[in-house]
Amino acid sequence: MTPRKLISSGSTFENSIGYSRAVVVDGWVHVSGTTGFDYTSMTISDDVAEQARQSLLNIEAALTEAGSSMADVVRVRYILPNPADFEPCWPVLREFFDEVRPAATMISCGLADPRMRIEIEATARIGSGVPASRAATEG
Repeated sequence: MTPRKLISSGSTFENSIGYSRAVVVDGWVHVSGTTGFDYTSMTISDDVAEQARQSLLNIEAALTEAGSSMADVVRVRYILPNPADFEPCWPVLREFFDEVRPAATMISCGLADPRMRIEIEATARIGSGVPASRAATEG
């Protein structure tokens, strides 16, 4: 068994609440629910699709630090206070996952801050990603 590796994004929420952006253990990367905050400026867009994009960029950064990538994502959960906001996010989600096709769930519930319109959680297995050229032929 390999030791746990904790990954931080620098978000103030991590220290305030007591969690890691991601935890790596035994080849798995568990990425915490991630919202659309730009952690360098601690700002967030009002647009739900832009929040989805920033959430995925934040997840991608955590996966990269873990030695993984978006191609390794095997499970994703989308959490939105308003279910009607999900469909406007689909084009962004396809940009990141169209060839990866992870298992996915959308849950509707409240989030910690009313500015947050989407939160995304991901699980990846390091090295499990199918190269894009193979994904299209194996689908």
